[in-house]
Amino acid sequence: MSLFLFLILVAVVLGIIGFAAHGLFYLLVIGAAVLLADLVYGAIRLRHGGRMHRIAR
Repeated sequence: MSLFLFLILVAVVLGIIGFAAHGLFYLLVIGAAVLLADLVYGAIRLRHGGRMHRIAR
């Protein structure tokens, strides 16, 4: 879950920088690609997330 949230944060930051800075439109495109990949990752985890993980003691 933390990886999912971290990737969303990275995508938002790259999107803001790419939108605000002149000539850095490619960062906006990279941010959109990271967001899309993160949503696909989240959908896969949600679909196969029924398994319980072992807790180390």
